[in-house]
This record gives sequence, structure tokens and C-alpha cells, in this order.
Amino acid sequence: IYPNTLRAVAVSGTEVREWLEMSAGLFSQIDPDSREEQPLIASGFASFNFDVIDGIEYRIDLTQPARYAPDGELVSPDSHRIVDMKFAGEPIDLEQTFVVATNNYRADGGGGFPGLDGSNVIIVAPDTNRDVLADYIFDLKTLDPSADGNWAFKAINDEVLVTFSSSPKAAATLQAGSPISKVGDNENGSAKYRIEF
Repeated sequence: IYPNTLRAVAVSGTEVREWLEMSAGLFSQIDPDSREEQPLIASGFASFNFDVIDGIEYRIDLTQPARYAPDGELVSPDSHRIVDMKFAGEPIDLEQTFVVATNNYRADGGGGFPGLDGSNVIIVAPDTNRDVLADYIFDLKTLDPSADGNWAFKAINDEVLVTFSSSPKAAATLQAGSPISKVGDNENGSAKYRIEF
């Protein structure tokens, strides 16, 4: 909804990992031994700071603590939630340089992401991100609404009870065999869903 403009940044494989580590702070740490209900989404983390970097495949290990606080402070230096990172089907080279398309907010340091402060911007475009996306969709003529599945949660076990809230209408989109199921309604009109790992 914001009029952010297109940027491209040059970052190393290590910086890609740290970018994703910061994004993974959206999720709560899950205790694999607990049978109590645990929230999937961490409080205090702005959802617009959850980035996915297409082209990189990875899993998020929610049994590990978040590496970064919501403000970008490194709080768990020994923790790595981002595991099994691959690029082009091979383990990622942490020294390789990647060019990542993003917006001016993120490229210039918005959200407190490590390694993003405007100093590694290599392309500054006047186009808004929404116009670039609209043009892309127009050129495609058809749009596949499914996600490409480049990331997933690392398996925990079937016994953990991890929940999140969303629209009650979301239940109509769930398919048989989905790891997500509706488990009830919240007092505020939203619905509660369970995700199985």
C-alpha cells in the first residue's frame, strides 16, 4: 500500500542468510516437548518485516530462538533458524554475491535488517514496486496464485500444538491433507487455526 520504489542491492550469501534470519523473527520459538498451545506468530514483530527471498530455498527451524530482536539487535548470536539454504539446488556459497530486488524502505535500512543501510544499493529505479508488479502480471496474462514453495518450516513433531489467527473465510480454502486446520473461533471474530509440523 506504500509508494515504495524499486531498488536492487548486492549482498553476500552470508548477508542473505542474515536477512532471512531477521525475517524469521516473525515466528515464536516452539518448545518441541510442550503439549500446551503455542502461538506461531511472535508478538511485537511487524508483519511487513517478514521478507521471502525468491530463488533461495531454505527451511526455518522454529525450535531455535530468534537470532534478532524486532528492532534488528542481535540477541542470540549462536542461533540459526535458517537451515538447509540452497541456491540452484546446491548448498549456498556464503561468499557469493547476490543481487536482490527490494524496495527503497528495506534497501535504505527500514526495519533494522542487518547489512541493509543504503550502502550496497546498485540500482535505483523511479518505478514504484506496485507498478512493476502490475506490469509484470499484465505481461504474464495469467497468474498462478500458488506459492512456489521455496521455503518451509523444519519438521518438529506431530504432538506440538501451534496455532495462529486469521479470517474465518480462510477455512474455505483449506484442502484435504493440508497441514493447517481450523480449530475454533476467537472472541474478536477471527478464527483459530492449527499448523502441524
